Amino acid sequence: MSQHIVVIGGVALGPKAACRFKRLEPASRVTMIEQTDMISYGGCGIPYYVSGDVSDATELSTTSFHMVRDPKFFKEVKGVDVKVLTKATRIDREKKCVEVENVKTGEKDCIGYDKLVIATGASPRKLGLPGEELEGVNYVCNPGDATRIRESISKGEVSNAVIIGAGFIGLEMAEAFADMWGIETSVVEITDQILPRLVSPALATMGQKHMEENGVVFYFGETVKAIEGENGRVTRVVTSARTLDADAVIISAGVVPNSDLAKEAGLAVHERGGVYVDELMRTNDPDIYAGGDCCIIKNMITGGDAFLPLGSMANRQGRIIGTNLAGGNARSDGVVGSFVVKLFESSIAGTGLSLGAAKAAGFDAMSVLLIQLDRAHFYPTKELMTLEMVVDKSNRRVLGVQGFGSSGDALVGRINAVAAILKSAPTVDDISNMELAYSPPFAAAMDILNSLANLADNALAGINRGVGPDGFKELWEKRDQETCFFLDCRENADAAPYMERNPEIWHNVPQGEIYDRLDEIPEDRPIVLICNTGARSYEAQIMLDAKGYKDVTNIQGGMAAIKKFGVDL
Repeated sequence: MSQHIVVIGGVALGPKAACRFKRLEPASRVTMIEQTDMISYGGCGIPYYVSGDVSDATELSTTSFHMVRDPKFFKEVKGVDVKVLTKATRIDREKKCVEVENVKTGEKDCIGYDKLVIATGASPRKLGLPGEELEGVNYVCNPGDATRIRESISKGEVSNAVIIGAGFIGLEMAEAFADMWGIETSVVEITDQILPRLVSPALATMGQKHMEENGVVFYFGETVKAIEGENGRVTRVVTSARTLDADAVIISAGVVPNSDLAKEAGLAVHERGGVYVDELMRTNDPDIYAGGDCCIIKNMITGGDAFLPLGSMANRQGRIIGTNLAGGNARSDGVVGSFVVKLFESSIAGTGLSLGAAKAAGFDAMSVLLIQLDRAHFYPTKELMTLEMVVDKSNRRVLGVQGFGSSGDALVGRINAVAAILKSAPTVDDISNMELAYSPPFAAAMDILNSLANLADNALAGINRGVGPDGFKELWEKRDQETCFFLDCRENADAAPYMERNPEIWHNVPQGEIYDRLDEIPEDRPIVLICNTGARSYEAQIMLDAKGYKDVTNIQGGMAAIKKFGVDL
């Protein structure tokens, strides 16, 4: 028997659910309601239109075969009726209808449904600041925002841009302003790092330093107090510590799920917003489904609630909903939280929990950091990649992997390999023995993922006792007060510049000469071992352990990590 499916929301999940269902039940009717005049666009591509990487905003709303996904396209090609500029104002569950209002004319109507899909998405978090309404202040939530920003830049109206928030959108927009357009760009972040809660301070600092090398300025630990302007246009941003000139301001302080409509209809909603759904993407009303940025889902690592506003997830969930509307039994188990963000010529990516997030969730967690080439060392083209693994010390379970590198595809490949098995609670041993495709142009025989797990195994066993570049920085900053003996176990030529700059502090005994020169290494002082990436310093630690040295630490990631972290030696 044919059905009438009503979908509220026409950006990502809504169109996917509508079209999937219509393919399965061509005889049924589908009506999609959207309160704006823009539908089915790739919102995640907005920063790349602002930057100029995407030349035309229309490309964000086209298919791969260059058809514009407008209401006519959905009607003629997909068989879906689309009502734009139509706002859903109330869901009457008893009568099974959606009350709507035309946002231009005020005309009201009630659209009946057999099954309903809530795909209302999320809205930018408002900060409630004086001056948020000024011209030049944007949230970057739709192509209209992007077009206004790019037109303003093209007219030469923007010399200084201030980004509020160092999350995904903030960092992508910072690159868009600074890279293509050469605009003086500042990022104000209330916490002490970029991508808070997603990556460790070590990886965050590597990404930050790379962006600073490309002209972006960061101000951490500061709150924005006001946005000021003249003649209705923004001119300044006032923080808790300074005043910044600004011709353009981007507020990227996160998003809030649009779940009020669902809440008013009596559906189960999280206390901070977000519609609760089961594994079939149903709400507590079996005739109403929800998904995408407006809903709460299960975190498959913690077992708790998760809010992950990503277009990729919305599309996957849209297909599940479309299948189940047609009587299927497709399931969404939840998420592990995979992400990637491009930062000029480098990228940060991750899956699962960072060390901070793992500890906050109650895990007895530790992490290890490794820097290794992404391809065979003898292959002519290769890049260093940094990976960090978070492990539950009680059972060796891998809780997450995050990384930083200049070869984004190679980095994402490693992250996706872990993401695919993370919901199955893999152990360090599982990833140590993970089978990965190998050929010198693509990977080392012992892939960096295998090596990372081996490092975690050695750390759990107490064989490898290391600290990351952030730990090294703490030791180095106390070098005049502490008794640490900094020992560079690289060859003499590599160590010489640092010995010259730091006499009596930086020492050098190549790893291959340690047994012959033990008299130069004090047994009564903490030894800090350094090499290029951490491989030789680990070997040196084993050698000193064998000779009875009691307090030996090696630096994970070695000089490569120290340099990326920005420690001044």
